[in-house]
Amino acid sequence: MFAHIVPLLVYWLAFFVTCYFVNETFQDQFYDEIPKYLGYRVAVGSLLLALLATWLHPSFDTLFTANIAWTLLQALAWVAVFILIFQFHPWHGVAIGLFCMLLIPGLATLGVDNIMTPSKVVAPIESKGRPPVRKSLNPTGPLPKSPEPAPPKK
Repeated sequence: MFAHIVPLLVYWLAFFVTCYFVNETFQDQFYDEIPKYLGYRVAVGSLLLALLATWLHPSFDTLFTANIAWTLLQALAWVAVFILIFQFHPWHGVAIGLFCMLLIPGLATLGVDNIMTPSKVVAPIESKGRPPVRKSLNPTGPLPKSPEPAPPKK
């Protein structure tokens, strides 16, 4: 359960922030207005995209090689969300949706992998069997004999 909830939340956070920024910026630049209830639209759209990303676990190394079919499915989903939910015009939705799909899920997967993989335990330094770097200041051999006291002066 934990292995599905945490990636979903990380993907959702990454997608929400970036999609909100993209919507706010490009809706204002292209159409001089921002759609009503933009926060709710972005929350729903980014949740759908986060669910898909949690299921597919996209990464840059397999985006165009082993998982090309899933990449095409993701591209369709991103374009559909940008056109139908975020209300971009079709050509704008295709361009922005594909650009975001190529950039955002791979970067979010880096964050998910960083959070979900356990950190490696640093091995303790082996102290036996190696010569010390420098000599100890403490004497290691028998203590030197103290000098004889000087004879008393007359």
